[in-house]
Amino acid sequence: MQIGKRKSRYKYSGRVLLIPTNEIQSNPDQPRRTFSYEKLLELAQSIDENGLLNPVSVTFREDKPVLVAGERRLRAAKIAGMKQIPCIEVEADESKAALLTLIENLQREDMNCFEEAEGIKRLIRVYGLTQEEASHQLGCAQSTVANRLRILKLSQEEREIIIKEGLTERHARTLIRLPEGPKRLAALLRIAQGRLNVAQSERLVEEILETREDEKRRKPMPLVRDVRLFINTVSHAVDTMRRSGIEASAEKIETEEYIEYLVRIPKGTAVAASNRQKSSCTA
Repeated sequence: MQIGKRKSRYKYSGRVLLIPTNEIQSNPDQPRRTFSYEKLLELAQSIDENGLLNPVSVTFREDKPVLVAGERRLRAAKIAGMKQIPCIEVEADESKAALLTLIENLQREDMNCFEEAEGIKRLIRVYGLTQEEASHQLGCAQSTVANRLRILKLSQEEREIIIKEGLTERHARTLIRLPEGPKRLAALLRIAQGRLNVAQSERLVEEILETREDEKRRKPMPLVRDVRLFINTVSHAVDTMRRSGIEASAEKIETEEYIEYLVRIPKGTAVAASNRQKSSCTA
């Protein structure tokens, strides 16, 4: 009797329900996209031997149970052959449910950095949050959210290599300093094949960036920077020939498509001027 009175003093924050596993709908806001079947088998074996120690969380939409947190546990329970699973009902609208799902996954070590970043991006986009608001909801610094989102600049191929090779988020953040393209992919492959740590990867990226700057500085400048400069040079050359006694003429025709500059030099006056110049030099 005393025990019952003591229990009655405590508040209930949710109800534990037994719900058929095949009736629980997947969470559309689930950020995790990959599930290791081997890990699920391990969890299923543990559930089979010890039972499900932690219920999953669900909310109800149109009287249908929708999973909020516990995707791995639900999948493993199905593998273990459980027909029903204990669930805690939480009162949450779509925004709150998405947040709870993301937080639950972020607290687990086996979620890769790109899945985390995609989850944060979806949370911000769908529910109209700022980075600062998202960081407050997730209990982390705004710079952490910004850094997570930055790695989404990497291509799908680059992401897959990073995950496959067991590289870290810091490796990813180092790589995005390089512009997208063959050089960034080549740098990633060098990092993966050489098993470079973050410091070594940063040095490699610095070397690539310095090389790019040197190439820019060594790039030859065009001979003619301005069409007007070229035309003035031609006009000056024609004037010089005229002062030397060569009856040169120049005609410029300009259309919407091009500028045509025609220079005529009579052979007779050109030869005569050349001979006069030779005689002057001989004298």
